[in-house]
Amino acid sequence: MGFWIYMLFMTIIIPITMVAFGKRFRKSAPDKINHLFGYRTKRSMMNRATWEFAHQHMGNLWFRWGSIICPVSVIAMLPTIGKSVDVVGTVGAIIIMVQLIPMFVSVAFTEKALKETFDDYGRRRL
Repeated sequence: MGFWIYMLFMTIIIPITMVAFGKRFRKSAPDKINHLFGYRTKRSMMNRATWEFAHQHMGNLWFRWGSIICPVSVIAMLPTIGKSVDVVGTVGAIIIMVQLIPMFVSVAFTEKALKETFDDYGRRRL
C-alpha cells in the first residue's frame, strides 16, 4: 500500500503544479522579463505586452487542464489498489507520460495565440 500511495502522489505532482502555476500566471506574469522563470520563448520575451499575454494564456490553459487532469489521475490510479508493485508502477508511469502531453501542447497553443495576437515585432495586431 505504501508504494501505491507514493505513486498516487507522483501522479498528482504534475497537475497540482499546473494548477498552482496556472493560477499565479493567469493573474500576473513575473515582474521582469527574464531567462530563468516564467514562460520563456523568443516571441513571449519581445516586450511587456507579449510577456503578460503569454503568461495569462498559458496560465489559463494550465489552470483548467490541471484541474481536470488531477481528479482523472486519481480515478485512474484507484483500480490499482492492492495490485503488484509492477502494475502500480506501470500504470503510474503511463499516467505521468499522458500528463506531459497537455503540458507540451499548451506551449504550441500559447505560441499560436501569440502569433495571432502580435506581429513579428511584438506589436498587437488590429
